[in-house]
Amino acid sequence: MAPMGIRLSPLGMAVFCLLGLGVLYHLYSGFLAGRFAFFMLSEPAAGGPDIPHGSAPAGTVDLRELLAVSVLAAVRGGEEVKRVREGNVLNAKAKGKTREGAEEQLTSGDLLSNRRMFYLLKGAFPAVQINSEERVDTADQETVSWDRSIPEDIKQKIQPKEVPAESVTVWIDPLDATQEYTENLRQYVTTMVCVAVNGKPVIGVIHKPFSAYTAWAMVDGGSNVKARSSYNEKNPRIIVSRSHAGKVEQVAKQTFGNKTAIIPAGGAGYKVLSLLDVAEKNQEEADIYIHVTYIKKWDICAGNAVLRALGGHMTTLTGEEISYTGSDGNEGGLIASINMNHKALIEKLPDLEKTSHK
Repeated sequence: MAPMGIRLSPLGMAVFCLLGLGVLYHLYSGFLAGRFAFFMLSEPAAGGPDIPHGSAPAGTVDLRELLAVSVLAAVRGGEEVKRVREGNVLNAKAKGKTREGAEEQLTSGDLLSNRRMFYLLKGAFPAVQINSEERVDTADQETVSWDRSIPEDIKQKIQPKEVPAESVTVWIDPLDATQEYTENLRQYVTTMVCVAVNGKPVIGVIHKPFSAYTAWAMVDGGSNVKARSSYNEKNPRIIVSRSHAGKVEQVAKQTFGNKTAIIPAGGAGYKVLSLLDVAEKNQEEADIYIHVTYIKKWDICAGNAVLRALGGHMTTLTGEEISYTGSDGNEGGLIASINMNHKALIEKLPDLEKTSHK
């Protein structure tokens, strides 16, 4: 017997097709609706709010956000520095000697400020390399969160700018002028954060804990500080480390004359602020900042960034730019100025470079 075939009427075929379409619609309608909703939510509405902070693509860093958290880190670190000093619980101890043989001090203020600043920055930007003056004890880890808010003055002056995370190095100085801190010379003390991109300083934050003054600047962005209206190139006031005043004075007076003023001071951050228009009664004013020996990069990176943002210069004594990658030290001393002929200054002071090797 021949096999029997099954034949469907045209009506049956139509019903079968309709059932198939219904199944397909049921399967894919939810998916398509979800994709459409996602698309609509991803597109910012005209005149709507800014893109949420922290939304930079993976592998990149928004420098405006990094500036905001750097300012917060410097302030939070400064709170620890001030609290320890005012409570007189420094617990100071020697941590070694400088190349010049001076004893370096370490206090609770250094350590607590470092912990607060490091973990705040690391929590907000885990992919970024952070170099700090003090060692970070992983056993003493602290959770310090950032609420991702950006201060209004930064919002108004700085535009978002994304850079590869791998190109960024952050330098922290949790307590600049520790020696002066132990001597209760509070005006010299600062906390500092610097951001370098491909070795060039682009963000600088200098905070004075005991007066709550903060200077910040971003290269090709903006700042909350400015240069003074005039500087004296003929008889400059030169600010130097307290221990270097004698070395610099002889060379400077031979170059500029006996009227040249030498200002001994503590802290690299304080010295950079002396070149700027800072409305503080305890802030001295200078025209040039000179350092004639080896100095660590976390001491000078923030000041270098601020000066660059304002059109100033900080170089080695021979005029070379300082790179903020690699080793943590700068061998060639430094000379810093703003609104002056920096190249001419270096040419006038060639003996300073020789002095730096003595």
